[in-house]
Amino acid sequence: MTSKKVIQIARPSMDEREWQALKEPLESGWLTQGPKVAAFEDAFAKRHSVKYAKAVSNCTTALHLALLAVGVKPGDVVVVPSFTWVSTANAVEYCGATPLFCDIDPATYNLDPVSTEKVIKESLNKGFPVKAIIPVHLFGLCADMDAVLELARKYEMAVVEDAACASGSSYKGRPAGSMGDVGCFSFHPRKVLVTGEGGMCTTNNEELAEKINCLRNHGASLSEEQRHNSSAPYLMADFDCLGYNYRMSDLQGAVGLVQLEKLDAFIAEREQMAAYYASELMQINWLSTPIVPAGLITNWQAYVCMLKSNAPLTRDQLLAHLHKAGISARVGTQAVHMLGFYRYKYQLNEDHCPVSRAVYYDSISLPLHNCMNEEDLPYVVQVLNEFTL
Repeated sequence: MTSKKVIQIARPSMDEREWQALKEPLESGWLTQGPKVAAFEDAFAKRHSVKYAKAVSNCTTALHLALLAVGVKPGDVVVVPSFTWVSTANAVEYCGATPLFCDIDPATYNLDPVSTEKVIKESLNKGFPVKAIIPVHLFGLCADMDAVLELARKYEMAVVEDAACASGSSYKGRPAGSMGDVGCFSFHPRKVLVTGEGGMCTTNNEELAEKINCLRNHGASLSEEQRHNSSAPYLMADFDCLGYNYRMSDLQGAVGLVQLEKLDAFIAEREQMAAYYASELMQINWLSTPIVPAGLITNWQAYVCMLKSNAPLTRDQLLAHLHKAGISARVGTQAVHMLGFYRYKYQLNEDHCPVSRAVYYDSISLPLHNCMNEEDLPYVVQVLNEFTL
């Protein structure tokens, strides 16, 4: 009896090179943050055209440290697009600050500059200037950074790029994570570049890099590697600030180095798959496929479509049908203003960000990853075509 066909929503692409990369830290005994993390940081910074890259335990901790580094403190206000993963807003809460939800552009799924300025003005009128803004490069497509940076200058806000999905993506020739004060990346298994858990903060500001470096390591004045390689490794570092244990391990750094070498090939392959989807799904008149504005390069971290008003079934009905056929499609992402914690704490309703609400209800992420075989994409298209009107 043959097993049911299953196409996963995502799967990290790894081979013998990642296995071999783990040998050195395992044999050396240096498993915590050390030389492999440092090498990964240097290579990642070079690839993304920034002066500094600081590896951390995941993108949520990267966002937390980035906000602390730019001075976000209790009582501050930070603009966050509603249509994103909950961690974007959670990081603001960790600082004791208030997330100010703006709506999104339905074509790109990223923050809408008009909605963004509207909520900034409303906050100012209430006596609460905005300390920072977090543009999210959702599904690998960079937000409208020209507009974001103009708003940041106009309203004197720090810019923290949530580039969790965007390793290797770019905006008009500028890599994701290089345009704001700090960029924050994820290496979760649903991302293009994978270390398991893991994240990165990128910046061109030396002072911010030093703050992040200190905060990720308990607030220590020296890292463990610096201390152990010094002439007096038996002396403890000083601790001048309250920090966190947000470090990346050398095992992850070793894997990250190999993955980074493959990043451009991963993106090229994903581009081909996305082009196939766009061509084949064009005939389905109740489904909208994603767009990429001129001048932008996306890594296609996810392939998110929208059901039109003439769709023959709801989003959840379609997800159930695909699941039954062995296709692990998913919801695009969350409308954070509709989640219980934020809805109750800030007394928000669904209409607070109506575009985010609509996109949440009608978006669907189709499988697209570097472990798909030549039969998988046609099968997904075939199943979707069963409902073509």
